[in-house]
Amino acid sequence: MNLNQITLGVQNIELATAFYRQLGFLQIVDTPHYARFECPNGATFSLSLEDNMHPNGSTIYFEHEQLDEWVAELQKNGISFDSLPENKRYLWREAQLRDPSGNRIKLYWAGDNRLNPPWRVERRDD
Repeated sequence: MNLNQITLGVQNIELATAFYRQLGFLQIVDTPHYARFECPNGATFSLSLEDNMHPNGSTIYFEHEQLDEWVAELQKNGISFDSLPENKRYLWREAQLRDPSGNRIKLYWAGDNRLNPPWRVERRDD
């Protein structure tokens, strides 16, 4: 099985869709209450209009090999960041921001360490 879809709740669908298009994603579904975006690798994520949205502790991650250049371009286009790209102890380089509804987003590059960190284990119940 593969994870290839996640839905984020948003307070304002128009503002949210404009934000994610500004990040560079291709919008493939557009309704008054729901939008879906396609990532370059074929995975998708969507936005759903929520009347009584409550903050959640989830973080959505978007990977890009030229992370620093991507962040610099987004900053030039007016996107604000909570933290700029920095190397993390878990061997990823990441920057953090929030969408207009407060959903936490991390832009990152992990290279081979995403799937094969030095501490990798392989456990499965058979």
